[in-house]
Order: sequence, then structure tokens, then C-alpha cells
Amino acid sequence: MFSLHGFTLTHALAAALFFGGALALAVSATGSSAPERPLAHMVYFKLKDASGVNRAKLMAACKAYLSGHPGTVSFAVGSLAADMTRDVNDRDFDVSLHLVFESKQAHDKYQEHPRHLKFIDENKDGWAKVRVFDSYLSTIGQEAATKPAAE
Repeated sequence: MFSLHGFTLTHALAAALFFGGALALAVSATGSSAPERPLAHMVYFKLKDASGVNRAKLMAACKAYLSGHPGTVSFAVGSLAADMTRDVNDRDFDVSLHLVFESKQAHDKYQEHPRHLKFIDENKDGWAKVRVFDSYLSTIGQEAATKPAAE
């Protein structure tokens, strides 16, 4: 048990309060309410005309306008893998864009960048639907990610 100004707490609760306070201090120091973690930004475009020419044109525009932004850890663009037809494969897209940013702040700057806005303006008329999937990535070290799981 832990006693603080007449209050008795279990060690677990005391640790939670201590580390929660430490996290709050770290958060207030960065001005953010979320810890700095890589942010994966996946975008799936369904085209009005999904011809090979239009898919290639959109992929080229992605490369020209959306690659090389500050804070980008990874960039890739591609088209639907036509040979992947299992029941679990979502096939409701023509072109996919995969970006990983070092932080939410880098993502937010990218969203407002003139090249990103120009990409949208020049290409949006060709889109039938756009879906965006954003997720914070695990902070597991690279060495742990490549080791086989314990059986």
C-alpha cells in the first residue's frame, strides 16, 4: 500500500497516477494530446473511368505531387492486384496510395501543402469515390517485427 496525504492506494494505482502524470507532462511539453507515433495514411481511389491510361495518369500524379513531403517515412502508389480474388479482398478501388508519416503533425502539414491541394484540384473530377484509412502504427522495434512469434 502507498500513503499520500492520508490517502491509501495500491501500488498499481500509485504507479498509474505517477506515470499518467509523467505522460501528461510530456504531452503538455509537446503541445499534443497524442504520443508521437508514426501515422499510416492509406487512400483508395475508385475512378469514374478505370482504364489503364487513367490509372497510370493518377499514379503519375501521386508520384509527382504527393511524394517527398517533409516527415514522410514511406511512400508507395499502386493499382488493384487483379489476381487477388479471395472473398476477403476488397476490390472496390482502382489506385491505392500508401504514406507513412513520422507523426500526426507531419501528416497535418502534408494535408495543407500546396502540392497536395494541387493534386486534389487537378484529379478530383476523375474520382467516383475516395476512401481514407488513417492509423497510428505500433512502436514495436524493427527487430521484434521481423522475429517469428513464439509458438
